[in-house]
Amino acid sequence: MNKKYFALLALVIVASMVLSACGGAAPTAAPPAETSAPEPTTAPAAPAPAQVEFTAPGYGGTLTTVKERGMLICGVNSQVPGFGYVDAAGAFSGLDVDYCRAVAAAIFGDPEKVEFRPVTASERFTALQSGEIDILSRNTTWSLQRDTELNGNFVHTTYYDGQGMMVPKDSGITDLAGLDGGTICVQTGTTTELNLADVFAAQGIAYTPAVFDNADNTFAAYAEGRCDAVTTDKSGLVARRAVLPDPENHVILDVTISKEPLGPMVRHGDDQWFDIAQWTVFAMISGEEFGLTSANIDSMMSTATAPEVRRFLGLEGDLGLKLGLENNWAYNVIKLVGNYGEVYDRNLGPDTPTYIPRGLNKLYLDGGLLYAPPFR
Repeated sequence: MNKKYFALLALVIVASMVLSACGGAAPTAAPPAETSAPEPTTAPAAPAPAQVEFTAPGYGGTLTTVKERGMLICGVNSQVPGFGYVDAAGAFSGLDVDYCRAVAAAIFGDPEKVEFRPVTASERFTALQSGEIDILSRNTTWSLQRDTELNGNFVHTTYYDGQGMMVPKDSGITDLAGLDGGTICVQTGTTTELNLADVFAAQGIAYTPAVFDNADNTFAAYAEGRCDAVTTDKSGLVARRAVLPDPENHVILDVTISKEPLGPMVRHGDDQWFDIAQWTVFAMISGEEFGLTSANIDSMMSTATAPEVRRFLGLEGDLGLKLGLENNWAYNVIKLVGNYGEVYDRNLGPDTPTYIPRGLNKLYLDGGLLYAPPFR
């Protein structure tokens, strides 16, 4: 190596030491001058749906909270007879309401240890996510988007339904095409509103939506003649027609425009609570399958011989303990609230103003969709 090379190397080392002593950083290249962004060739992606922040309770946390409170808090409807309804005296009734009583019976051995908190369609998911309620049981449709974006889990379906349409009898309308150019009353914040738009667009039917924030306002507008038809789940149409001033003057069209599996929902993050909510539904279904009713279950306690029934009743095994409950939890559900058939008949049976034939909501043994996993 020559002297010039060593001199140059020394200068580089000295310069590095000076920069280090001053706390300097190696210089970076100047950023390029700003230029206009090219025009996009496709539309920008839609923003992700907003999420409500909440703290997951962790395994067993919800049951502990509910027990310490001494009360289950259940979010329900208060405007749909047969499912979730509150009368002038403040008493709640309905299929969804009785499910909440069944959960309270499973936990406390007392179906009255539940507070019913009415929630609207637009606020129900926030109430669940925020912890305001422990369970949502409010004729809520299970869908992929709700199952993935709302920090919640749907438990087993308690009522298989489909969306329908009700019109005045004297309108002469018999199918969806007859509503072309008409106005349709619909509740906002529901799958009903979305299904209406999808189906009518697919069939090329023009319509004007008259949108309302709750069921009472929706059906009041329809009753006042402010729209040509009203749409919701068929069960809801039957229930609301029963309380119209002139029920016989309204008909439900023989069309079903969607699948509406309705059932309870719980928060993500507590698998034990999900299991309790899930198996309470299964207890009601299995109770009917086993022939156990609120009237005969006591006698069955001394005569039952089938192993699965004995496990169900808590006479053998420890199934209740696996849920974090007493071993007679399923007995309490049937004794204090009833099996699925009893609950259905109480709220939607032939002796009620909201009678709806069971149809798909029969046991699988009778051609329906109700089917519970084994109690073992």
